Parts: sequence; C-alpha cells; structure tokens
Amino acid sequence: MKTIDHDKLDRLTAAARKAANARAAGYRERALKLYPWICGRCAREFTHANLRELTVHHRDHNHDNNPPDGSNWELLCLYCHDNEHQKRIEADRGYTDARDSRSGSATHNPFAALQGMLKNGE
Repeated sequence: MKTIDHDKLDRLTAAARKAANARAAGYRERALKLYPWICGRCAREFTHANLRELTVHHRDHNHDNNPPDGSNWELLCLYCHDNEHQKRIEADRGYTDARDSRSGSATHNPFAALQGMLKNGE
C-alpha cells in the first residue's frame, strides 16, 4: 500500500489556495470598482462595514474567464451566490424548479378580489 506524503500534500494545498486567493483578489477588486455595491439578485446594499458579504459570481461559472470589462461577473450577496450555485448543481443533476422565475409567470394574484371588496365597502 502506498503511503501518503502529507508534507507534499500540504504544500500543494497551500500553493493552490494561494493561487486561488490571488486570482480572486484581482477580479474581486476590479468588480468592486466597476459595479455598485448592491446584490444583483436581492438588491441588498453594502458598505465598507459588510462588504465582505458581497461576492463576485462568474455568470458562466468559469473562474478563469475574467474579461477586463467585467462582463462575466455580477456581484451577489453570500446567500444569493450560494443559491445560484445550488441551482446549477440541481440543474446538472436533472432537477427542475417550477418556481424558477425564468420558467414562466406567476399564476396567483393576491389582489384579484380587491376591486370588488372596495366597491362593497369591505
């Protein structure tokens, strides 16, 4: 049985993390300069105090596709970013979500009876 060289594994992991952090820092800083500090999904606004909760999402899911104009990025809060990736995982597995806003329009109208209620003085 082959033994695991933990020192080599630790060095490889550290190098990979360092490279990923350097790559992320580059496009994150550029994205924060290009776009307003607002989540592209839920419209939550960010300040310097909570900016760490705003992430850069790659629209095509390719972290190496970083055009200088930022066209492959969108700023998303942590929660919306996690949701976006979860939707991708589910789509890859063949799951569908009938509630997906791109699949159609809403069928329920909560104000459908409002005009009648106003006429009846309710």
